[in-house]
Amino acid sequence: LLLYLLLNCIPKQRRTHSEFQHQLAYVNTMKAFGITDINQDWKHYKHHTDSYILSKNYEANRNAPFDFSFIPDFEAKMTEELHQLKPTCEIEGARGIVDYFVEETDYAIVFATGSLKQPALVKLRQAQITHNEELVVSSNVIFEREGIWDLETARNVNVHFIGIGNKNFEDFKNENCKVTMDDWTGFDLKLGIQRI
Repeated sequence: LLLYLLLNCIPKQRRTHSEFQHQLAYVNTMKAFGITDINQDWKHYKHHTDSYILSKNYEANRNAPFDFSFIPDFEAKMTEELHQLKPTCEIEGARGIVDYFVEETDYAIVFATGSLKQPALVKLRQAQITHNEELVVSSNVIFEREGIWDLETARNVNVHFIGIGNKNFEDFKNENCKVTMDDWTGFDLKLGIQRI
């Protein structure tokens, strides 16, 4: 199962994904490194990963090829920026469902993200989500990330996908996503498996 777990700490009726803090820290960090002409039309990019989008903006601003050796300094600054913003909280029920999988099932939990690793770890820690740092796969050394909400990736590797967030319900429906929920409260593993 691919789990979408992080959400800002604001009232349910006005909640937004942790994307806000992430994108703000990300853009501020690019600017701090002199990358000021930034294409923020995120849907424009072939891959939705921090490293790929950074590479494209780096090359456009510096007129020089991007090298992954730039990532550690960028990541450290972005992590510092992220710590200055409002902490990330779980999507309702996420902590409990991860703990359930870890403690009461034979499932393994792996976090795959287009984020750089340290910012992803900050958000997991802030949301108090149980995780093993070695099982957080990030974009530090790879550009590629397929598809819409990782649904395409799940299909390509033949794993189940659960769509979280009713604001995306129509898109999930159009993509024939069989299990969708607004959050993780009330999730029933047996029922989910039957529907998948």
